[in-house]
Amino acid sequence: MRQRKRLLYIGNKLAVHGKPPAGIDSLSVKLEAEGYTVITASSKRNKIFRMLDMVFSTIRYRNRVELVLIDTYSTQNFYYAVIVAMLCRLFKLPYIPILHGGNLPNRLKNSKGLSNKLFGKALSNVAPSKYMMHQFKDAGFHNIIYIPNAIEIKNYPFHLRQSITPKLLWVRSFSEIYNPLLALEVLEMLKIKGIDASLCMVGPDKDGTLTRCKKIASELKLPIRFTGMLQKKEWIVFSKDFDIFINTTNFDNMPVSVMEAMALGLPVISTNVGGMPFLIEDEVDGILVAPNNTEVFVKATEDLCDNPLKAQELAKNARTKMEGFDWGEVKHNWIKLLDT
Repeated sequence: MRQRKRLLYIGNKLAVHGKPPAGIDSLSVKLEAEGYTVITASSKRNKIFRMLDMVFSTIRYRNRVELVLIDTYSTQNFYYAVIVAMLCRLFKLPYIPILHGGNLPNRLKNSKGLSNKLFGKALSNVAPSKYMMHQFKDAGFHNIIYIPNAIEIKNYPFHLRQSITPKLLWVRSFSEIYNPLLALEVLEMLKIKGIDASLCMVGPDKDGTLTRCKKIASELKLPIRFTGMLQKKEWIVFSKDFDIFINTTNFDNMPVSVMEAMALGLPVISTNVGGMPFLIEDEVDGILVAPNNTEVFVKATEDLCDNPLKAQELAKNARTKMEGFDWGEVKHNWIKLLDT
């Protein structure tokens, strides 16, 4: 295999501490397998120490790498991207932000000066969703390329359900922006209607929302199982026990958990926010509903349970779509960008 460029990859590499894998955890390994030398920063647990490690790594390796990749988010972690990019410009080191934050379009408006420098002076910006690409183009950024999040399709066995019951699965970090409380409200309304429904919620707590959800579930005596974080292999096996995947978020980009559900054959009901309409075609490979609307979520759930053939068709179409997001296909876009 030919020796390719030496890269520094900046991001929150926290899977080693039991956190959900981020872009840096998966993409760095895939790029190494393609012949790139990849140095990563940072896996420091403390946020301040992590930022310092990112800064020192950029300074330390500035003459040993040819390009810097920066996982870029929309909240507090936006600022490490700003600082690292500033250092890259100082050292005349080309850098590429990878646009993960679902709320980055608002960041473009609220931090215009910082955004113009961070994104405008980048070698290129990688948008994992067409939604994000369009948002950046509309804001005047043209140094942007669409490279979707990738999965390895062989790791996702397709399971076509012959019947659909309201056994709901939710997989995400417990954070207010992902609106997990809506999942509880959907389950509660289904129970009020006399429907034998259940819910499993998989993921770690991020901002105290998990504690709140557990408290409400206990008070309302809702049949909910909270598993905490599961390794990917665990929840893939676990998913066979459920019939519908629900995504309740208020902000989103291109969530890998939804892509994985689509690959596995779980019919998906999702809010139609952010990048979701670019990932799911409503009534073709999933169901899109308005955010923060319990009634339409319940109606969509009932509709799938009453129409198993429709659910099967959605699942088959979703699997076909996800095969186009396999790393074997997506990697060529990365290689073309990085080798330019």
